[in-house]
Amino acid sequence: MTEPGAAPCGAAPGGGRAEAPLATVAREWTRIGVTGFGGPPAHIALLRKLAVDREGWMDHDEFEDANAACSLLPGPSSTQLAIFCAYRVAGWPGAIVGGLGFVVPAVVMILALSLVFLSGSPPDWIRGAGAGAGAAVAAVAVRAGEDLLRPSFARARAEDGALIRWAAYGVAGGVAAATIGPWLVLVLLGCGLLELLIRRATGEGVALIAPLVAIKTAALRPSALLAKLDLATPLAAVTTGSVGDLAWTAFKVGGLAFGGGFVIVPLMQGDAVHAYHWMTNSEFLNAVALGQVTPGPVVATVAAVGYGAYGIGGGLLAALVAFLPSFSFILLGGGRFERLRGNPSARAFLAGAGPAAIGAILGSAVPLTGALSELWQFVVLGVAALALLVARRGVVSVLLTAGAVGAAVALAGGPLP
Repeated sequence: MTEPGAAPCGAAPGGGRAEAPLATVAREWTRIGVTGFGGPPAHIALLRKLAVDREGWMDHDEFEDANAACSLLPGPSSTQLAIFCAYRVAGWPGAIVGGLGFVVPAVVMILALSLVFLSGSPPDWIRGAGAGAGAAVAAVAVRAGEDLLRPSFARARAEDGALIRWAAYGVAGGVAAATIGPWLVLVLLGCGLLELLIRRATGEGVALIAPLVAIKTAALRPSALLAKLDLATPLAAVTTGSVGDLAWTAFKVGGLAFGGGFVIVPLMQGDAVHAYHWMTNSEFLNAVALGQVTPGPVVATVAAVGYGAYGIGGGLLAALVAFLPSFSFILLGGGRFERLRGNPSARAFLAGAGPAAIGAILGSAVPLTGALSELWQFVVLGVAALALLVARRGVVSVLLTAGAVGAAVALAGGPLP
């Protein structure tokens, strides 16, 4: 029993760095990776309960600062927070062990389910279950965007003159996701850089100049910039794509996507379905549904895209490339997180890229809906939208129910996509 005034279990004496054995980190972070249904909000709640409330490894303010800093980074913020918390209590070995414990269960589950749902000739009831769950994915995208929209709008409204730009960035992201999915990452980066330049021009802090000075002048030349962004890649409309193309797609998902897990959907759909033809629209919807009904980070969905491209090896490669930036950010910069949160350049960039990412999440519902082909799938989508947006049901339960409906349709001899 803890004495009054004593530090919580696991807290470092005298306010120093808390430490935990690697075995404890492996056990607890793997537990979160296996039980973390519900996406980033659930992951953050589980991490807070473990690191702050139960073990006292971090205090509340430190945890909130770390969460805010992760939200300023590209890639899956809840994954980065999980890695940082493990880094905080066990150093760089803890970051690796805890990060793998958080990520690997989701990747393994995604690949196992891909073997069933994305194999060459699955049973009709499996196809039906995938078609049913996939039909509800567009509604899940709208729910994900809506959950992010309200707090983002409140922040923009609190800033003088920022609301119009906030709306413009959101529209740009939404239109890009609905029409030019493979190039969406350029719109996200462009909105972030535009807001950075606007705030610099309006005198909102000399510190905004720092990241621009740090970039070599040669990198700002149009030819060099276009070469780095590889604009030709999305135009490969008739190729099946190389291993390098798969790695680039995975890197965009894990290293260049701002605004939450679901913004990766239009990024992946453009490459996986339209540019390189690794998957059909129906298979892609199945992959997204698998990522939603499994625990752990949504970015693990990229493993299903990799499987569709090059089998198990492709799935493992895609997962490795997608999650490597998150580990790199924490291992190389975890000690600077306090400064990142207060960095005006990072906050200005996110003020542009963040709304664009929310718009992209909402806009992704357009191509996801367009991927449906059977009348009963549109009915499932309509019911799922009511359940998620009006009745506020849980995402996992809605997707499982939609999958059950699809399986029933298949067993009854109904048409399948």
